[in-house]
Amino acid sequence: MDVSGHWQRMYSQKAPEEVSWFQEIPSRSAALVQQVAPARAARILDVGGGASTLVDTLLASGYTALTVLDLAPAALAHAQARLGGAARTVTWVADDILTVKLPPASVDVWHDRAVFHFLTQPAERAAYLAQVRRVLRPGGYAVIATFAEDGPTRCSGLEVVRYSENALHAVFGDGYVLEHSEREMHTTPSGAAQAFTYCVCRWSPAVTVQPVG
Repeated sequence: MDVSGHWQRMYSQKAPEEVSWFQEIPSRSAALVQQVAPARAARILDVGGGASTLVDTLLASGYTALTVLDLAPAALAHAQARLGGAARTVTWVADDILTVKLPPASVDVWHDRAVFHFLTQPAERAAYLAQVRRVLRPGGYAVIATFAEDGPTRCSGLEVVRYSENALHAVFGDGYVLEHSEREMHTTPSGAAQAFTYCVCRWSPAVTVQPVG
């Protein structure tokens, strides 16, 4: 399947506020990022950020080193148009997180809401996790949100993998210290309820961590 083409078509055919994962104000993601990286010069990478308004919220809070990465240039174009001149202060990357060449240890916070759960194959997850380990600086944080165990089994016509707090932490494995987790009930633009699991993990490569539970 042409995954890039799938998401490009999605954002070419729908407005950002029409997709199921749309949040007018991504308050939970913003709060978690600010909690783990209070310094406004912290380097934040929003994986699969696309047309998300998280970048708007973080810019308004004073963050100055923001990168938004997405497979779909159409999604990034929506965000750039919305931000206007402020878009010039953000780094935009249209690429695949599984293969993109980002500098090692170049990110303080890796944020991902609703990308990781689309990786249904072990090889995809392994490639993703290798990227996190390479790109996130030691002591940095991964803020990951996926569908919870009672969340949807499919999204945008694609199958997903659902995770509990324990399962999500376990798949990240050794070196990740689970510092916080929580549950969110997201209401889609059509009014449906979707359960999400959020985990905040600190990357400490010298530490061997046993899965929670």
